[in-house]
Amino acid sequence: MTITSANQLELLQTAEAVAREKMIDPALVVEAMEESLARAAKSRYGSEMDIRVSIDRKTGKATFTRVRTVVEDDLLENYQAEFTVEQAKQYMENPEVGQTFVEEVPPVEMGRIAAQSAKQVILQKVREAERDKQYEEFKDRAGTIINAAVKREEYGNVIVDVGAGEAVLRRNEKIGREAYRPNDRIRCYIKDVRREQRGPQIFLSRTAPEFMAELFKMEVPEIYEGIIDIKAVARDPGSRAKIAVISYDGSIDPVGACVGMRGSRVQAVVNELQGEKIDIIPWNEDMPTFLVNALQPSEVSKVVLDEEAGKIEVVVPDEQLSLAIGRRGQNVRLASQLTGLDIDILTEEEESKRRQAEFEVRTKMFMETLDLDEFFAQLIVSEGFTSLEEVAYVEIEELLVIEGVDEDTASELQARARDYLDAQNKKAMDRARELGVEDSLVEFEGLTPLMIEALAEDGVKTLEDFATCADWELAGGWTMVDGERVKDDGVLEKFDVSLEEAQDLVMTARVMLGWVDPAELEAEAAEGEKGEVAEEAEV
Repeated sequence: MTITSANQLELLQTAEAVAREKMIDPALVVEAMEESLARAAKSRYGSEMDIRVSIDRKTGKATFTRVRTVVEDDLLENYQAEFTVEQAKQYMENPEVGQTFVEEVPPVEMGRIAAQSAKQVILQKVREAERDKQYEEFKDRAGTIINAAVKREEYGNVIVDVGAGEAVLRRNEKIGREAYRPNDRIRCYIKDVRREQRGPQIFLSRTAPEFMAELFKMEVPEIYEGIIDIKAVARDPGSRAKIAVISYDGSIDPVGACVGMRGSRVQAVVNELQGEKIDIIPWNEDMPTFLVNALQPSEVSKVVLDEEAGKIEVVVPDEQLSLAIGRRGQNVRLASQLTGLDIDILTEEEESKRRQAEFEVRTKMFMETLDLDEFFAQLIVSEGFTSLEEVAYVEIEELLVIEGVDEDTASELQARARDYLDAQNKKAMDRARELGVEDSLVEFEGLTPLMIEALAEDGVKTLEDFATCADWELAGGWTMVDGERVKDDGVLEKFDVSLEEAQDLVMTARVMLGWVDPAELEAEAAEGEKGEVAEEAEV
């Protein structure tokens, strides 16, 4: 076609029609037309030329222009779209590098091939606009529940019609062996929305813990209104789940509100989740108390929390062990997910045996290192002393509480402990020197002689060696191998060095060596604190 006054308005009318049909901005269609006309003009005038087209939004008139840019002499590459300052002088007054010269060129006549190309460009732009519209529509709906119709099933994945496009419920996001037929209505949680080249990808889930939380929000008005808050959810999809709730109104029982009259509210959620049994648990800021609730229906005798290691030890009556662990470890696994802690479950008999074994080991250690008889060593252990360092460096008053210990005896105990530790440190340092440890590591603050010896035996002999260590190599940690947690022993783990302490030591070494700028570390720490404050504010 030829762009003439007869069909100028048709461009705008076509753009309006396409925009209405696809429910997108008419300006996007006009831009696509401008690009397609420019492409057709380039095929007529030459692909090296910078041809641009502008369509008047009111009259539909298409203006074709050729643009040339002023460049430096040695950068001139495209003679059709660029020219030098000297060449530009015949067209411009006082031309400067970077300026452009625009001149109008005659409209082109579009042949069949050019028209087909223009159509492809317009269709492509329209498709991109539709994809952007779909992404914008769904990106803010991530984290909500959608009710949609099943379209088809492919290799176990369910394709769902969401109106403006399709979403996918993957095989591993379905509950158990759920099967759906075309046109079945299905409720899913929008887990993720990603912008990809082939268009926005919407991923659904029915196994996500958040799906259960959103279902309770729909069934329990108090949760929707913010009177009751869901603090944590743990699921074994299709089998069992635990949900922890808290009420901000003292007159409302959070568990009762979630259960509903004769269990109507929780039953509605259970039915949606294919009969998944749900334990509703009252949240408590005191972690041991919360864990006792989380391990329901079993009884708990005692809880020992190690916050630094992120572990918790639970002692249950012998007859309650199988109930606490649950079928195939389900109960303790869900309780661990709910609390975010590793849980070790012991029976009262097992704990008693272990405590007795620890008592005997510590008694023997004090007998050998402090040259004491068994009865005296047992007295020290009974008062809670577990190491020589405690005996050597505690306030003397703490030793006086031991039965039969006066000031002279306490001073003698501390002197013996210090002498033993000094001898141990000297021996360790001598061994480290034999292994080739350099002064840079010996003089580094935060490492004891025994730690330096352990590092040297592991091949860490200089401050540079130490600075290249990862925190988990020093403090130990856990890794997943074939789906199972495997323990990685740390070089300094036996000295009770935590992951945070190891990280601080390594970063200090890197700062001393000039590998890391301390100002950057401070900025990162400040940024982290801001993030924590923001999260607390949201909560």
